[in-house]
Amino acid sequence: MDWARKESVVWRNRALMLFDRVSVPVAVCDVYGSVQVANPAMAAECGTTPGRLRGRDVLDLFRPQESDQVERIAQALRLRHRSRYQVSVRWRAPDGTERHGELTADPVSDTVEDTPALLVMLRVQGEGEPREDTPTQVTPIEARILALLAAGATTAHTARETGLTTDGVTYHLRRLSARWNAANRTELVARAYALGVLATGVWPPAVAREG
Repeated sequence: MDWARKESVVWRNRALMLFDRVSVPVAVCDVYGSVQVANPAMAAECGTTPGRLRGRDVLDLFRPQESDQVERIAQALRLRHRSRYQVSVRWRAPDGTERHGELTADPVSDTVEDTPALLVMLRVQGEGEPREDTPTQVTPIEARILALLAAGATTAHTARETGLTTDGVTYHLRRLSARWNAANRTELVARAYALGVLATGVWPPAVAREG
């Protein structure tokens, strides 16, 4: 029995490691849509960390385009139907861009009798222009990562300070590098200072205050 428990823990840890590494935004929700765990890609779409998404309603984060879609899914879940459900959604990206896409929810559980959880995946289908009153800046977690990076922190230290995994930190850095067309971390820090994300003339590096 002890061996079986240990084996279960090993596989759970492997699954969580894979979950964090997946580039597609994914979350596990309870049957009511409350987020239980989310990967860094899902958190990045909301401009936060995975831990801060816990307990949030996924339909508050991503607005359904058709309310009757949600009611049909809720009714099907109450009847314990185990189909794949899709909802067209819109949301505001951290940079102010209005995006639209599709949430896919798959009921999952150990047995047919158990109340299922929902494995939720987000597919981005398009986006509009950023709001004019929203500066092209970064999310609070991205700014914190940049400040730590400017201070010489390693990926592991940055992960500990921000509550992310090392893969989560790397994911945010890749997104920033792609957004700013930065070739390496040194250039990424230089862009952060040039764009006013980090305050100049202070040590240790700090996020610039708006105002």
